[in-house]
Amino acid sequence: MRDTVSKLLAASMALVLLAGLTGCGARKPTFPDGPVKLAYVPLDDRPDNVERVEYLAESLDYDLLMPGRDLYATKLDGQPLNADGTQSGNRAALYEWVLSQEEAGCDRYILSLDQMLSGGLVSSRAMTGESSVTLTDGTALTEPELLDSLLSLLSKDKKNQVWLLDSVMRLAPTVGYGGFGLNEYNALRDYGIAARPHLAGDALSVENITADYRLGADGQELEVPSAEPLPDGAVENYLAARVRKLRLSAHLLSALDGGAYANFHVLIGVDDSSAEDSIQKNEIAYLSANLRAGDWLLSGVDDLAFKAITKLYLQDCGWNGAKISLRYIGGLEAQPACNYDYQSLETLVDQHLDFFDLQKLSKTSGADFQILVLTAPVEPKRTGDYAWALSNALSENRKNRIPTVLIDASNDAYGAVIHDALAEQSELSSLLAYSGFLDMAIVTGTAISHGVARYAWLTHTPSPEKDDAANTAFVKTLSDSVIKDFAFRNTVRNDLYAYVRDELGGSPDNFYKPEIDRAQVLSALEADMATSAAPVLANFSSGKILVSLSPWVESGCGTLTLSNYRFPWNRVFEIGMDIHRQTSATKG
Repeated sequence: MRDTVSKLLAASMALVLLAGLTGCGARKPTFPDGPVKLAYVPLDDRPDNVERVEYLAESLDYDLLMPGRDLYATKLDGQPLNADGTQSGNRAALYEWVLSQEEAGCDRYILSLDQMLSGGLVSSRAMTGESSVTLTDGTALTEPELLDSLLSLLSKDKKNQVWLLDSVMRLAPTVGYGGFGLNEYNALRDYGIAARPHLAGDALSVENITADYRLGADGQELEVPSAEPLPDGAVENYLAARVRKLRLSAHLLSALDGGAYANFHVLIGVDDSSAEDSIQKNEIAYLSANLRAGDWLLSGVDDLAFKAITKLYLQDCGWNGAKISLRYIGGLEAQPACNYDYQSLETLVDQHLDFFDLQKLSKTSGADFQILVLTAPVEPKRTGDYAWALSNALSENRKNRIPTVLIDASNDAYGAVIHDALAEQSELSSLLAYSGFLDMAIVTGTAISHGVARYAWLTHTPSPEKDDAANTAFVKTLSDSVIKDFAFRNTVRNDLYAYVRDELGGSPDNFYKPEIDRAQVLSALEADMATSAAPVLANFSSGKILVSLSPWVESGCGTLTLSNYRFPWNRVFEIGMDIHRQTSATKG
């Protein structure tokens, strides 16, 4: 009986998919003349902002153009500086690089304003006042002037599509940058979490928001909780950085108020927040109130480029939205998934569904694909039941040909157990997308953007099974996410933290303070990953990827290997690596 039901469901899903595809009309190439150039200035040089963006862009048939890494790299204290002698990106060179792309005929842009105006995310949290940017010809521009000039020049070509990425400053600056330490981070984060006076209506202005930074909800000046004395000026510099950041964001929204900028889109991410009524609350309210139609403010910063590229592709391919089935497993979706989110998990998910024009259905029947979200267990004693439910849901979707996006938003509540079970029992390569690394807001945006991108590409690309380059890029971005979560985060990273601290006498947060033998750390990473990543690589190499929806076609994932491991910021927290895919078509 169950086999009969499964067959009927599979047939029903096939008809739904076919109807959805034929409803779009005959499929034509999104880019009939080949890959389209997309100019991208990243937030910084971490893998989520570079390699994975490259993979996603290539999987959608974009030719991603980027400036030299040295122009947007961030260097922590004590590390070798960039070529211009700084720890941050080169704003003048990046501005001139964008102009050179415009002169060369590029008409698609994704630009991080934290990079363009501040030299990167970390630097944007540390800069305390307006500074000038001197161009090659000697012209000196203030930061607002630089922004105005950039917008004006890009607005002249009405074919341009421009996504501008911005952020709400997080609750505390970065440890290990500008002399900032862990005590300062903890003290200022607690200070930032404290509620401020609630502003609304005409009172919600930049001047009033910044004037109230020092005040608690009762109107009294707040004390800074600190286990140790803070360096002179620490609080003043923290607040000055917030003032600068908010004023630049306000200037951006004001500058775009006009018909000349209809083809510009703003996407603002909320970084490292809290469920409390923090110092960010009025900032978020002000920015939200001043967004134009088509502009967005969402949780998450390190996933901004993923969301922007996907949204750009949806514009290019003529996306009409999709119907999805959403299922939570674990029972805690009504709460923030971690201490760095200011909204509940289900609110985060719903906002991203709206952003990508996804209609949520109550049942799987009639859905184009399903999003499975694993939360922390509402009943910790039943973790085994939740793990089984997730594994079973993936198995049923696989059997019934239901494309699936998997989000692990459990914040490591299940440890390595659930990852081990999925690597043994599930065909991970068959997923549309997966994410479980970093903060839960970032996890949500990362998985949904990649899943939507893959689904849209499959539905709008003639003979997608024949595009080996795009399919290989898709395999890379999917496997990168799974490997770093299953193999690195839960096992190798913890081992490396202990190794650097206990065996080498160094700091896992900065290999240069004190300086240690970095080759030894790299050797330890390579050895640990060879063991830890093996089950995941075997899972992918023996699995299949979905390469066509109508007709339903799967292709062997191919053999995956890893090389060129690296620590891009010379710290343990994140790693980079090269992923190689060999298929029968590439052998020999």
